[in-house]
Amino acid sequence: MNLLLCFLAFVSGLAHAVTVEEILTKIDANLTYEARESSLQMVVTKKGRSKTYRMHSFGRGQEDMAMEYLEPARDKGTKMLKKTDDLWMYLPSFEKPQKISGHMLRQGLMGSDMSYEDLMESSRWQTMYNGTIAAEEVIEGRKCWKVELKAKESTVSYPKRVIWVDQANYIPLRQELYALSGMLLKSWTMGDVRSIEGREFPMKMVVEDQVQKGSVTEIVFEKVTFKVALAEEVFSLRWLER
Repeated sequence: MNLLLCFLAFVSGLAHAVTVEEILTKIDANLTYEARESSLQMVVTKKGRSKTYRMHSFGRGQEDMAMEYLEPARDKGTKMLKKTDDLWMYLPSFEKPQKISGHMLRQGLMGSDMSYEDLMESSRWQTMYNGTIAAEEVIEGRKCWKVELKAKESTVSYPKRVIWVDQANYIPLRQELYALSGMLLKSWTMGDVRSIEGREFPMKMVVEDQVQKGSVTEIVFEKVTFKVALAEEVFSLRWLER
């Protein structure tokens, strides 16, 4: 009888095994928010030399994001706006916002290891990739699913992604981003996960260029709130020029 119960429990577990689609859906649900306001610091290190930026950021849903640079002084007043599939940047030295498109999207955000394209594609994994659960592994003491994602179309920036997703909170603790040739281009880690206003959120992200050694970008959120009413104007071109 005990053997039968064990067998039935095993079969039941198989029937309810998580799928890649469920994992990606829960990642989106956890990292998507009706509104978010945050203060953050970005440190870009290249060949042993570092530059520190401080920014104030606003987000809404999966598609809208606005950010203003506060430091260093030479970049103060620089702003960026993402609206669905469009991305603009405003530089104080120019009179009008500049739309970022084409090959410019592959450039590093303010010289960092995170490209503008990374910013545009961060919430579209379900539509961009097919995936399989390759294994279960432990990352920094956390049990994770290792998920391999392969692009559905050739236009995707990274034809292959491998992500390690925390089974407890569905945060992708580590990513590896590959070229079509199989070359590892970047690694991306998330850490210092905290419970903020009823959701789990990674307060630290590190992006490392695996081709250009010694190029690392560290992003640390200093303050985050999801309980904020954002004016519609924040996500407008008028806000960029204000």
